[in-house]
Amino acid sequence: MTGVTVRRGRPSDSGQFIGLLLALAKFERLKPPSEAGKKRILEDVFAKKRVNLFVAARGRRLIGYALYFYSYSSFLAKPTLYLEDLYVLEEHRKSGVGFALFRRCVDEAMTEGCGRMEWSVLAWNEKALKFYERLGARRLSEWYVYRLDEKGLERLPKKA
Repeated sequence: MTGVTVRRGRPSDSGQFIGLLLALAKFERLKPPSEAGKKRILEDVFAKKRVNLFVAARGRRLIGYALYFYSYSSFLAKPTLYLEDLYVLEEHRKSGVGFALFRRCVDEAMTEGCGRMEWSVLAWNEKALKFYERLGARRLSEWYVYRLDEKGLERLPKKA
């Protein structure tokens, strides 16, 4: 990981961050954010501070990022750091960059008094599954993830 720095994202990173986000969408075979979505995420990271960003940089070039936010565990009575994205450009993988970003998130969780850290991994992403399991993370089998997308939110009746 020679010459790589992990730091908080800055507004001047916006263009490169969006480039990494588009690369992640392609990797995950998902539709990338719209132009309006790109503007919203930059506003949410840098102006509204709804989500937090760490970047991995080699010189002035960003080669990876971790995007996270906090939820809350009522039973632990502590915050949970939720890792939304952890992405490293393919040519920089297996060099410790992903671990450095992940470790920075773990350090942040500990600094903020979090009771745990959580994230999701696509079922087909075997490399990511192995990476996290090597670090001691365990896949939960007793919980199912549910989602209402934007259309689902709009269609939900006002009364049950």
